Amino acid sequence: MRIAKSFTLDAEVSDYVDGTKGDRSASDRVNELLRLAIRAEQYERLDAEAAAFFGKSTESERKETFAFQDAALKTFQRD
Repeated sequence: MRIAKSFTLDAEVSDYVDGTKGDRSASDRVNELLRLAIRAEQYERLDAEAAAFFGKSTESERKETFAFQDAALKTFQRD
């Protein structure tokens, strides 16, 4: 569903849209660019969330991880 909205664009943005729209309407091109920008912003948020999650390891967690890895390697060597 399309909703009619009114936004003000900078002149350089409008020129860019006009220069890259091809046979499509300016609205279609703006919607395409906005979808790409939204997706890029979502990926940035996910990257930041992943960095925060994986960056929180403490020294004790690292020791536990290394101990688990050593035990796993010993198990592989036995088999």
